[in-house]
Amino acid sequence: MSDDSPPLRPATEQEVVETLSFGLRFDGRKPFAQASSLMARITAEHLARHLRRCGFEISKRPDAAAPSTSHHGHPSAVPKPNER
Repeated sequence: MSDDSPPLRPATEQEVVETLSFGLRFDGRKPFAQASSLMARITAEHLARHLRRCGFEISKRPDAAAPSTSHHGHPSAVPKPNER
């Protein structure tokens, strides 16, 4: 990793469960044909608990900042064609 990378933080168990569950249900954006949301969630929770018991620490990058639209003017601030 480069020196300008944001620091990693420990991932919460909920984040690990959600990520594992998603990975068990989808291949990229395409859902697996036999994927059951309930079974994926149960399996993800089991895996997350097992990883914690085995001493694994999973890190996560900080969440990305929300996109800014501050460089755009407000629609009401744009002069109407007959006001120019």
